[in-house]
Formats: sequence, structure tokens, C-alpha cells
Amino acid sequence: MFSKTADPTPAPAPGVPRPATTVSNSGRSVLGADLRITGEITSTGSVEVLGEIDGNITAHGLIIGQGGRVKGSVKADTVEVKGTLDGKVGCESFTLRSTAVVKADVTTAGIVIESGASMDGRFLKPKS
Repeated sequence: MFSKTADPTPAPAPGVPRPATTVSNSGRSVLGADLRITGEITSTGSVEVLGEIDGNITAHGLIIGQGGRVKGSVKADTVEVKGTLDGKVGCESFTLRSTAVVKADVTTAGIVIESGASMDGRFLKPKS
């Protein structure tokens, strides 16, 4: 009726805490619509901005949501803009959705622009 399975981690001695497990949180961070941040944001994962950011962002990926606004420099592998971006961008892949309003100089290897997007600035090819 009952069986005992082997537990690979031995029970700690009484009074000795069990070590905490390490959890990586390099997934996706969502900055809500009610947030307004002034300063620098750095992430090893992706960042989705639904609120307002005044400052620089460095991340693996950046998504600026339809109501989101970023004013500052952006460095990321991929950048997708549905909201407003004002500043300077360095990335591998840059996507402007139809609702995007961008005022920036963008250094990128790949560009996708949907019909209806607004772009004021210039696109530059990265130096090899």
C-alpha cells in the first residue's frame, strides 16, 4: 500500500537550513502601464515596456508596447516597437509595428516596417 522512494537529497540535520536553489530569472520582465521609470535598466533577458521609461535600456530583447514610451538609448539584440521611441538604438533586428512612432537614429542589421508606422531619423548599417 505504501512505498518508500529514495530521495537524492538527504534531510538536513536538525537546526541546519537547507540550501536555497538557484533560480535564473533571465526570462521576460514586464514593466506595467502604471510605471514611470527614470534611470538605467539592464537585463540579460527580454524587457517589455508598457509604461514610460526616461533613460537607457540594455537587454537581450526589448518590446515597447502600444501604450509604452521610451526616451533614451537602447542596446539590444532585438527591438520591437508598437508604442513611442525617442533616442538612439543599436540592435541586430529592428521591427516597427503599424502603431509605432519612432524618432531615433537606428544602427541595425535587419529592419521590418509595417504600413502605418512613423519613423523620423535614420537607419545605419553596423560597422563590420
